[in-house]
Amino acid sequence: PAAGNIWYHDHALGLTRASLLAGLLAAYIVEWPELEMPFNLPSGEFDLHLVIADRKFNVDGTIFMDTVGAVPSVHPQWQPEYFGEVITVNGKAWPFQAVQRRRYRLRILNASNARYLNIRFSNGLPFTVIASDATYLSRPVTVSNLLLSPAEIFDVIVDFSLVVNPNATDIELLNSAPYPFPTGTPANATLDGKVMAFNVSAKWQVGDDMPMQEPENSTVVPEIGVPFAKVTALPPTMKTRYIVLYENMTSNDPNTAKTMNLYINGLRLEDPPTETPISGTTELWHVINLTPDNHPLHLHLAEFQAVQMLQLVDPDTFKSCMLKHNDTFACNLDQHAVGALQPVPEEEKTWKNVVKIPPAYVTSVVVAFRLVHNNMPYPFDATAAPGYVYHCHVSATSCYFRACHSTAFSISK
Repeated sequence: PAAGNIWYHDHALGLTRASLLAGLLAAYIVEWPELEMPFNLPSGEFDLHLVIADRKFNVDGTIFMDTVGAVPSVHPQWQPEYFGEVITVNGKAWPFQAVQRRRYRLRILNASNARYLNIRFSNGLPFTVIASDATYLSRPVTVSNLLLSPAEIFDVIVDFSLVVNPNATDIELLNSAPYPFPTGTPANATLDGKVMAFNVSAKWQVGDDMPMQEPENSTVVPEIGVPFAKVTALPPTMKTRYIVLYENMTSNDPNTAKTMNLYINGLRLEDPPTETPISGTTELWHVINLTPDNHPLHLHLAEFQAVQMLQLVDPDTFKSCMLKHNDTFACNLDQHAVGALQPVPEEEKTWKNVVKIPPAYVTSVVVAFRLVHNNMPYPFDATAAPGYVYHCHVSATSCYFRACHSTAFSISK
């Protein structure tokens, strides 16, 4: 991959959610000194990793995990989601971090099982986004909040010298995303609505007994990023595919229905691959979300980015037809994909490992089956067996026996 932030975790089939809860995960940085040195970004103690995850705890302090399935007759243990009321950062519940009044680099990873995070500072301090989860942006983007899906990363600069209060002060990192996202239970302001606190040092003032040296704030936010972040940096797409996300329920009653399974294009993980991209090419995938929740789409091997999000008109009629026929042409997708066009957020316009797929939308993504940083083919044989998977990165769902929102693809020569 190009210079950027990725992470790794155990991916054993049927054990992904348990492994994540046990902490078998870590951030992984890919560095490119020749590219990054001119950026003069905060480094050393001013370059911090924030690995955020929600957890449930038993009364004795051990981590709680559901062991009874949502629909035991379908599977005795499978649960579609896991949500905890305690937010942890780097393994600690609601921690604090002492910071000086200067710029910091924060590499923020949402390692939650299913929880989306919509984070902001309690005093309105902005985030300047310089990269996402695979590469730098083509230019920095300043925002007041960040929406992170599970497995998503944002690499940001935060300038704590902008804190107005001259005294030592605490500012909180807050979360407002409902769960499941986007229409679920609101975050509790005293529990999952809090992420962590930053203890900002006092600013020296005239009359202080022992003047403190002002912290060095020589790093600057780079004016430009990388040219290969744009879709146009790669060759045009060679093939178009339609990827449909289904959620099968026990009944049609929204108050009592339980999730039985989640399929992609009506297929399970065990079914033979239906996507066979050619190594070295790019493709256009129209991902259609027929479930009520936002889903973090993740592809192994390939990097990709969203280019358009188009709302479905009369999605229930389209969904009913798709459940019967599983055919976008027969179900007249062109007559339903005519709704509001939602712009792709500027902070997400780069090559990514995870793309958010909103419900009742057709999200179009360009998928690169080649290296994006130098526009070259893979330096290894990507066509070798057994192939690769792509899936929703809600980790209770993505790799759980038979009830799987995951499928496979194999690379062709």
